[in-house]
Amino acid sequence: MTSQTNTNRAYLAIDQGTTSSRAIVFNAEFEMACTAQQEFVQYYPRNGWVEQDPEELWQSVLAVTREALAAAQQQGLHVTHIGIVNQRETTLVWHRDSGKPIYNAIVWQDRRTSQYCRSQSAHEDMVQQKTGLRLDPYFSASKIRWILDNVDDAARLAGNGDLLFGTVDCYLIWRLTGGHVHATDVTNASRTSLYNIVEHDWDDELLSLFDIPRSMLPEVKDCAADFGMTAPGILDVDLPISGVAGDQQAAMIGQGCLAPGSVKATYGTGCFALVNTGEHCPISQSGLLTTIAYRLNGKTHYAVEGAIFVAGAAVQWLRDGLGLIAKAADSEAIASQVGNQHGLVVVPAFTGLGAPHWQPDARGAIFGITRATSADDIVRATLESVCFQTYDLLTAMSLSDISPTILKVDGGMVANEWFCQYLADTLYIPVVRPKVMETTALGAALLAALQAGDIADLNELAQANPCQQSFTPSGDTDRDIQLTRWHKAVQATLLMAQ
Repeated sequence: MTSQTNTNRAYLAIDQGTTSSRAIVFNAEFEMACTAQQEFVQYYPRNGWVEQDPEELWQSVLAVTREALAAAQQQGLHVTHIGIVNQRETTLVWHRDSGKPIYNAIVWQDRRTSQYCRSQSAHEDMVQQKTGLRLDPYFSASKIRWILDNVDDAARLAGNGDLLFGTVDCYLIWRLTGGHVHATDVTNASRTSLYNIVEHDWDDELLSLFDIPRSMLPEVKDCAADFGMTAPGILDVDLPISGVAGDQQAAMIGQGCLAPGSVKATYGTGCFALVNTGEHCPISQSGLLTTIAYRLNGKTHYAVEGAIFVAGAAVQWLRDGLGLIAKAADSEAIASQVGNQHGLVVVPAFTGLGAPHWQPDARGAIFGITRATSADDIVRATLESVCFQTYDLLTAMSLSDISPTILKVDGGMVANEWFCQYLADTLYIPVVRPKVMETTALGAALLAALQAGDIADLNELAQANPCQQSFTPSGDTDRDIQLTRWHKAVQATLLMAQ
């Protein structure tokens, strides 16, 4: 696969996700050679608030990175470059001199700034035209504003140039380089509501709207670029950081969705469906987002994105919140045994509804409960809800003259074959699962290899992860009935949020 003759060459992908940190070493053929993973605590100080401790996050990354590098060394692999992929929009602010965060990381799921975003609704069109995003608590800008407004002395320190902002990738780069590099990549910058995706720079009008000093912001680089060297003593070996992308954009690269019109959906904590629109930057009018897919060698490709806030998190809720399953994998056997006559609809709006509704105040609901309802019924209806939400995303895409004919999927949920088949039946298009399921980490490794010169071009990137299994629609005759019931339940949920 690579142009190097050294078959021991390898790449380390740091995959910093919402609920865990992973480090995966890919060999010269971009096969997973070794991996390490560590979960960390999520904090919920109030209803709708979601936080992470920056030090716990950093220590989890450090631990898995060291573990994966040690395993690679035992296998005789020579890791040469690092790629970073991260949960997007999660917001950190820290002291420029000491590197100490002034508050916990505010997670992308957090809804505390809902009222603030509503107060800025007169600027919605301007924000969308410049950023491709909605005025929503999901994105970083309002989270920064909350920190500056609510942490003692933060606004003064920021005004004096003493504070730095970063998404998780930026914070990790800062820590890995010993505070020498304050940089992010263009995909993460495009998720802040502060970056003009047409002009390719932090935008003065947006900075003024959110009252955020430019001095807080990192340098923005291509996805494959020089992000600095790890500082001596951080790891057992000093390595260049050569590739960075937000998780969903990295998954597009890992899935080989590099041609205009190609579509992927990643089912992690949430679900994110992205379609590559090439160098065209369309502003969606149907509840979808426009974002930067990647920028390589100064050339930008865009994507239209639909965001579902709760996907795999719903399965986690079944396991940890309700105790209905012992482990996530149990949901597959349960769903296949229940049948579709249960009459339940689960709307998992635990942290609001994302695309195409954008209602941050919506909350979860279950409709159709009877005395005959069982725990297994709830498990199946929860899995179905993720398929129905995906249907709504692809329907919104069709309203934007984008009509997917095949969906490439990845993420933890797609190990569930019942789920993949039900998804194909709901969408009525083939659903394709790749050989390497860890597409976000693979995307980061591919970017690092591209910067290293070990991959020649995008065509080589696209060939790195072929199809492993395809699920074709079975022609389920209850599809329309189920979708009608789902849409009625969503409308009722939206009404309750008003």
